[in-house]
Amino acid sequence: MDEQRTLINELLLRPVSSGNAFEETVQRLLQTVRLGLLAPGEGLPAERELAGRLGVSRDTLRAALASVAEAGYLVSRRGRYGGTFVSEVLPPEDRINAHSGRPGSAATPAEIEDTLVLRDILEVGAARVAASRSLSPSERQLLWTTLADTTAADGDDYRRLDSRLHITIGELTGSSSLVPLVADLRTRVNALLDGIPLLGPNIAHSNEQHEAIVIAILTGQPDRAAMAMLEHLAGTALLLRGFLE
Repeated sequence: MDEQRTLINELLLRPVSSGNAFEETVQRLLQTVRLGLLAPGEGLPAERELAGRLGVSRDTLRAALASVAEAGYLVSRRGRYGGTFVSEVLPPEDRINAHSGRPGSAATPAEIEDTLVLRDILEVGAARVAASRSLSPSERQLLWTTLADTTAADGDDYRRLDSRLHITIGELTGSSSLVPLVADLRTRVNALLDGIPLLGPNIAHSNEQHEAIVIAILTGQPDRAAMAMLEHLAGTALLLRGFLE
């Protein structure tokens, strides 16, 4: 039991380290449950303690707990003996294959990592190159309009418009060879994303990150665009690793 508690402290009860506080908190919670460090029916630490240990606000923690609960991994109980507990029956481990895109065909951790590494290489580089170019008025308008459409999208359309924004950034590099690579990569990413729930706080955070990326591109700041894209991709990677690995 002491060894298990040590593992929980090491995996869950340590300060969140990235700029993606919500996403990393979700990943920590999922990792702790899916590795079996907390048994079905076992309670999590009290909210105040958990937020303090993780170094996140209670609002961020509550949003993360609600998202993981909505996915079926946690339940909340009210009353004198209330709190947040691991679900007695956990969701099945059905996943999406990152290469085939077939539902129910599990992506291996190696395939997930391959997709995420390729994404860092292609999309961070694309943001840097797009920001270093002198964009035409029509290109600038296209990027800003695509951002606005993505920000305004609801759950049903969000992933499609999110994909269009990322592919548009690839188009703005001026490399015709890059666009089909980014499009193919996005198909692989979406196959993974289809295996996890759409989380409202993550969408809101992604929209803020999208805006930072687009503004850096439009103001000609390659390093800032690359860093903003890298942080954005890191948030998505945290969720994919948390739910799928």
